[in-house]
Amino acid sequence: MTEDQHDKGSASYIMEMGALKRAKRSGWWIAGVKDPETIAEHSFRTAVIGAVLALMEGADPAKVALLCTFHDTQETRIGDIPWIGRRYLNAAKNEEVTADQVADAHPRVAAGIQAIVAEYENSDSLEVAVAHDADKLECMIQGLEYLEQGYRNAREWVDSTRAKLKTPSAIALAKAAEGMSSIEWQRTYLR
Repeated sequence: MTEDQHDKGSASYIMEMGALKRAKRSGWWIAGVKDPETIAEHSFRTAVIGAVLALMEGADPAKVALLCTFHDTQETRIGDIPWIGRRYLNAAKNEEVTADQVADAHPRVAAGIQAIVAEYENSDSLEVAVAHDADKLECMIQGLEYLEQGYRNAREWVDSTRAKLKTPSAIALAKAAEGMSSIEWQRTYLR
């Protein structure tokens, strides 16, 4: 492939990621949420939570944020399949989807993104454990926000994701979030 073709392949990957700004997190539909957040919205806050948890746990915050940023990028191709739906499907592994997504990208781009996804999916490093907890904590906090909006069925998501948290920092933040409203952050300047 020529350099121009690699540039076009890399740009194509970037443009594909734009679909995540329009794709909804479909698992929330099961809980009755009419207009759930997008995959991109989820991924952004997951990356922020990941960096915060990494700082608390003594992990590399930049690496955790990077892992979190790419953790759901495959959903441009396979959608956001809720856990109940995965029981009935034999979907390709995220590493395989990613390989297809970056097949025409610059070789360093392809190798780098594939390495990030492979690490998130297969490693047991502290950074990966923190990234996985960030994903779960974001889901739990989103559930708390949906509960505030009157979606009572979100309680199951809150409880089930909180129960899966492993790091002490994620467990502590989950406990703190349970007792807060989603606008409590304003109190920092209203004092």
